[in-house]
Amino acid sequence: MADDTESTPTADTFGVSIGVDDDAFRFLVHVPSTLDAAWSDRDAFQRLVERTVWERLDRERALEVVDRVADAGERVELGTVTLAPDGTVVDHTLSVPGE
Repeated sequence: MADDTESTPTADTFGVSIGVDDDAFRFLVHVPSTLDAAWSDRDAFQRLVERTVWERLDRERALEVVDRVADAGERVELGTVTLAPDGTVVDHTLSVPGE
């Protein structure tokens, strides 16, 4: 008898925040100390995380809020995103701060 259950892709959960500097914002990806999935290119998965975030959040609105609520040296959390190496979004808790 065949198993009809779909296999869940191996995925990892990354925290996402915006770091506030005196003259710029930095998009920050918080990488877990151990990764379950087979990520072969660190820069590629960080770009994937960033693209995934901005597909789900209004970038301009999020940055306006960050500019209003945070001072230089602070970090504003946007939530988490759980991704498989093929780009499948398994889950996320992304939101614009205060909304």
